[in-house]
Amino acid sequence: MTTQYDALLLLSFGGPEGPDDVIPFLENVTRGRGIPRERLEAVGEHYFLFGGVSPINQQCRDLKAAIEADFKEHSMDLPVYWGNRNWTPYLADTVRQMKEDGVRRAAAFVTSAYSGYSTSDQYVEDLARARAEVPDAPEIDKLPVYCRRAGFLAPFADATRTALAGAPQGTHLVFTAHSVPLAQPRRELYVAELEEAAATVADEAAPGTPWALVYQSRSGPPSQPWLEPDVCDHLETLHGAGVRSVVTVPIGFVSDHMEVKYDLDVEAAAKAGELGMQFVRVTTPGTDPRFAALARELVTEAQTSGERA
Repeated sequence: MTTQYDALLLLSFGGPEGPDDVIPFLENVTRGRGIPRERLEAVGEHYFLFGGVSPINQQCRDLKAAIEADFKEHSMDLPVYWGNRNWTPYLADTVRQMKEDGVRRAAAFVTSAYSGYSTSDQYVEDLARARAEVPDAPEIDKLPVYCRRAGFLAPFADATRTALAGAPQGTHLVFTAHSVPLAQPRRELYVAELEEAAATVADEAAPGTPWALVYQSRSGPPSQPWLEPDVCDHLETLHGAGVRSVVTVPIGFVSDHMEVKYDLDVEAAAKAGELGMQFVRVTTPGTDPRFAALARELVTEAQTSGERA
């Protein structure tokens, strides 16, 4: 069975682009979860350290341009649209524009590489919700997860290899991903995919180097169990075992957005500094040409096989 697409939708999380956007954005993200206002204001301070601007929207603009360039180079004549779950350009507005432009069926490339509820299923729900807001909306198929694909993993392996080349002997690799509640649907598959991705990168970049998968960015109440250990707790454990140098690999993320820039570059780096540990954080795939090409590869395969999320 074949499926023909007439557009690609780049689908992402969204983020504030100025100080006045921060609290409304966080309200969008946490709507229906009963998060106290003081908690939103505390998280908002992370953004204010960066002028109230999340890096993610510009990263999506840059990735969109990289995908368009790859499409042009390989004669793939598909327009690329961009929509967000939690901030402008809102997904429903993008779907509305796609309909006005005559798009009938599109593939969605999500800036999340893994299976699981918050990393995959929730995007499918968001697509359904956005389409329901637009009469006669185009069909939109979420492309499959790509956590095993070379276009995602090879940039991590190269960046990790480079970081380790300048690190002292005895350096440990610390792979990080966004924590989720233990009760979240498909959490086990999410963890299994993360472990496989981390093992692949470690084996390609530095066979034999000690490594661990840890978590970051938890946001739930203390009474709710989430995936552990936290990256900062793990740094303390390593320090207690005599480790004095770490290379941190944000394997759970596709770009250097706020969870990377604050939770790792600020919080985790500060913890390492307190412990007297050398701390290096490798870059995410971002706009690496291999990652941009992954969108084209997935679209081509989906058009041939009809496979979708």
